[in-house]
Amino acid sequence: MIFGLPPNEESSMKRAALAASTLSLISLAALTACGGDADSDSATGEPRPTASRAKQVTPAERLAKLMVTKKDVPGFSVKPSSKEDDEYAFAQSPDDVTVDKPACAPLVYVLNQLPLGESQGDLTHSVLGSSQFTYVTLTTYAPGKAESAFAGLAKGVDSCGGGFTAKAKNTATYDSATSEKPVAEGGDESLAFRSTMTVKGITHTMHAQAVRKGDVLAVYFSVDGMAIVQDRPGDAKLPATVVKAQNAKLG
Repeated sequence: MIFGLPPNEESSMKRAALAASTLSLISLAALTACGGDADSDSATGEPRPTASRAKQVTPAERLAKLMVTKKDVPGFSVKPSSKEDDEYAFAQSPDDVTVDKPACAPLVYVLNQLPLGESQGDLTHSVLGSSQFTYVTLTTYAPGKAESAFAGLAKGVDSCGGGFTAKAKNTATYDSATSEKPVAEGGDESLAFRSTMTVKGITHTMHAQAVRKGDVLAVYFSVDGMAIVQDRPGDAKLPATVVKAQNAKLG
């Protein structure tokens, strides 16, 4: 079973999960840790290990500790991205994506669980509540790079209200992007926006939020996967419980 659902619901929810994480399938038209200074051997000039030097934490290890868990959000299911998700993803990396309006590229990355800017590492988990999927993507950066990534997203939200088109495995046409109030403030700065797209003549509204805390960005994205599968309008709201819990873990 998937997410602990009874057998008769498993197939529908699996299809919804694929639709939610791979909006492209239905044509959504849709490190290294820097080592600290080391002592060097006077004879060879090579770094010399010291007993006091602590083991460096990699970006992947850091993000794994920061990521929200089921314990943090009672009533929700939380799981990491799977090979199945990767297989059907719109793109594997930002390099695989082309956008008709370059300023809108950060919005495409947010809407497809891709890292923003020049990152050191990223991690995505999906959070399921009812039929709605929320994706949480954490990304870590070198000093100053998180601010630049956030600024690029903010510029995109301001510039791309009239919509934009992205191409990767498929072509995804987004009809609009509009800023809105974050469901839960947090971090050093935050912003939120909603985007719409038309699939088979039906409008789907998706919501996203980004929160920067130091050199880490948390990006939240919600979509109603069952609405896509069932060919009905969808308007998935970001769950405040999830956003608050993840913001709290960022410190």
